[in-house]
Amino acid sequence: MLEGKRVAVVVPAYNEELLVAETLRGIPDFVDRIVVVDDRSTDATAERAREVGDPRVHVIVHERNGGVGAAILTGYRDCRDEGIDVTCVMAADNQMDPAELVDFVAPVARGEVDYAKANRLVTGEAWTLIPHARYLGNAVLSLLTKIASGYWHVADSQAGYTALSLDALRRLDLDRIYLRYGFPNDLLVHLNVIDARVRDVPSRPIYGVGEVSGIRITRVAPRIAWLLFKGFWWRMKEKYVIRDFHPLVFFYVLGALMTVAGVALGLIVACSRLFLGNAITTPTIVLVALLLISGTQFTLFAMWFDQESNKDLR
Repeated sequence: MLEGKRVAVVVPAYNEELLVAETLRGIPDFVDRIVVVDDRSTDATAERAREVGDPRVHVIVHERNGGVGAAILTGYRDCRDEGIDVTCVMAADNQMDPAELVDFVAPVARGEVDYAKANRLVTGEAWTLIPHARYLGNAVLSLLTKIASGYWHVADSQAGYTALSLDALRRLDLDRIYLRYGFPNDLLVHLNVIDARVRDVPSRPIYGVGEVSGIRITRVAPRIAWLLFKGFWWRMKEKYVIRDFHPLVFFYVLGALMTVAGVALGLIVACSRLFLGNAITTPTIVLVALLLISGTQFTLFAMWFDQESNKDLR
């Protein structure tokens, strides 16, 4: 227990027989329950977890592979049913410093925030320790996640080291959250809809401990970007139309329509000039410029309104 609250750690694992035992041995004593979710590994991950011999460890094995998000959600449901006050997530590859766990749990246990997550990008070591392609991909996805989720103060969207309160866990619709690598991004979108308070916690990036990443940024990034696009409009509908109303929805819609119209018209005019030799008239140029400028202004105003609407969710 910490701050009088029961604490659990969910450890999603897939083919981590080499590192899962070391990960479990490092989890601090204040943790009351450890839920290892073996996402249908093809190695001895579950056996290595059981062999640790820690009475706190409870191993769940999926009948089929569902993705990292599915493994975390299985752990979340278990901890929710057990009435655990603070549920954390640590990867099974020993890339998360267990000494930092108290920094995530404490603000959630004290009721200061509903969700605390790691931010590896604020440390001076991030650029030197994180592979550059992953660092840049993470930075782009973090920017897109800010827009999609409404948590403009949150960075390092792909960090999986987190702590979640029981109240927020009970209010989340776990059946709607994405199951694979876009899970942390989609979770932030759903947390914003329920007005959960989220805080970034500085965390030291750890690499080179024998981990093998299954992530290919060129394959994963487009999928997550599309997921965030859909999640953004879902959040607009749920938070600013159905559950409450805010005019920023109109600003976003008008901004999107005018920007798309301006770009489309500009391309049509340019192609007409290049391939057909048609002249470009002054009114056409003014119309394209007006659409693009107005679309940009509407979008920026919408972002500002969204940021102001969510400034208390820190």
